[in-house]
Amino acid sequence: MSDAPTTLDAAWLRDHPLPVHADVDKNSRGRVVLVGGSTLVPGGLRLTAEAALQSGAGKVQLALPEMLAIPLGVLLPEAGMLALPADEDGEIAGTGPVMELISRCDCLAIGPAMGSVAAAGRILDDLLPRATACSVILDAAAVAAGHDRMNLLRELRGRLILTPHAGEMAALTGRDPESLTENRAHVLLRLAEELGAVVMLKGETTMLANPGGELAVYGGGGVGLATGGSGDVLTGIIAGLSARGLDNWQAACWGVWLHGEAGRRLAERHGPMGFLARQLPAETPSLMRGI
Repeated sequence: MSDAPTTLDAAWLRDHPLPVHADVDKNSRGRVVLVGGSTLVPGGLRLTAEAALQSGAGKVQLALPEMLAIPLGVLLPEAGMLALPADEDGEIAGTGPVMELISRCDCLAIGPAMGSVAAAGRILDDLLPRATACSVILDAAAVAAGHDRMNLLRELRGRLILTPHAGEMAALTGRDPESLTENRAHVLLRLAEELGAVVMLKGETTMLANPGGELAVYGGGGVGLATGGSGDVLTGIIAGLSARGLDNWQAACWGVWLHGEAGRRLAERHGPMGFLARQLPAETPSLMRGI
């Protein structure tokens, strides 16, 4: 077990290089399936998809409420759309068509841009038992829904990444957010060991833990990242890197760094606040090239 967190910086990244892809097709470069979206945040899954593509994934498919499929398909011609039934609140109400995709994807991300923990929970019940080979990322409402499904999460041992902020972590663990922030290293290490997962706690600084007892910390990309959709982008970056072949620990650490440095760059150009989450993904390719 690590005595102190590793700082995520250029030296760490050079010691853990990204995969090199040459003479491959889009499937070989990594396949991502994203399950999420809602009428509450109809464009949110676009952020996740663009981030996955711009972090290098070769193929991204979105499974989302049916009324969003055509509009997002027009906005995102690079991605495939799978229209799912929706309930009266505009949340996903059924996942049947997703089952076939899971066996052919490298990374499955559930929860971005969802507003309902109950709807996210139904998705977890449907999909997690069938996600027997791919990496799985749970974000936002899907993290909170894990509170009543810890046994399902344990079945993903070695393949699970959790990306909560303090409120979502509180919903998952039943602890109050202030206590989590004060004892975050202990909480993260314990949860990572219990679930066999990579777990992070996002905030002014972001800390990550893995089942082997390692901790890592990133100093933060600035206050401008505290904006709607920023977390959706982070999930997409991690999903793209995981699909490309990085192990979950390296994908999460690289993702946190890329997301933060994208925010830092935008702050330098535009000012510390006011840039948009949708501006973050475009910074990713040049940041990856620079290491």
